[in-house]
Amino acid sequence: MADEVIVDALPYIDHGYDDVGVRESALAMVEEECRRYRPTKNYLDHLPLPASSPFETPLMINEFERIQNRLPMETLSMKRYELPPPPSGKLSEVSAWQESIENSMAQLEHQWVRSLNLELMLDYGTEAWKSYLEVFTAMQAKAQIQLQHIKKDIQDVNWQRKQAQTEAGEKLRALEAHWVLLVSKNYEIETECVELEKVVQAAREQLDKLAPPNNGETPPTEQTNGHVPTTESNGNDGAVSDVDNDIDEDNAEEEEQDESTNET
Repeated sequence: MADEVIVDALPYIDHGYDDVGVRESALAMVEEECRRYRPTKNYLDHLPLPASSPFETPLMINEFERIQNRLPMETLSMKRYELPPPPSGKLSEVSAWQESIENSMAQLEHQWVRSLNLELMLDYGTEAWKSYLEVFTAMQAKAQIQLQHIKKDIQDVNWQRKQAQTEAGEKLRALEAHWVLLVSKNYEIETECVELEKVVQAAREQLDKLAPPNNGETPPTEQTNGHVPTTESNGNDGAVSDVDNDIDEDNAEEEEQDESTNET
């Protein structure tokens, strides 16, 4: 998962690539990456060498050795096409003349084979070339059909990507609008909670003002003898009960607001 790359770009619905400063920002990021990248002399050192020996022929091995030793390539030998006479010191030897005659016969046979091939080409070369062109044309037509299929597949993939990204864009926009709505409602709820806290604090302060002062003395315990004591009303009991009712209502509204916030 650490090396996994998540592609989150949606080119069919994303905008702003042509805005001022976007290209400069991308080039700056590339330059920063190039500065942090430290190239080595051989960046393939961590990879094993390919096993090419099973595919090397003796001719290839000799050629690789020649290239490694920096030796020049051998020139094309034309000796077999020459008809040299015997050396001056062997003009009187029959074996030297015999070798020269065999060489000339080999050259003559080679030229005869070449002329025969030319005659065969004149007789059958045209038809052979036509047959080759027909095969080549069929191969080209088959390749064109495969190319058309590949282009169609690419177009289908691009269309599917566009359709998927368009649907994803609509969902993202809907979710974004819903998120904005929820954030706005949360802000309104928080504002109402602050106001309710202020009301509750004011009610508590009013309640503290209406409460009788306590000078640290413990009120005397009345002897009731099993009877319920009667309390005298001084006219403030109704106000205190009204404040208590207001506090209870404010607490209930605050709990309802908290529950709606949690549900959201």
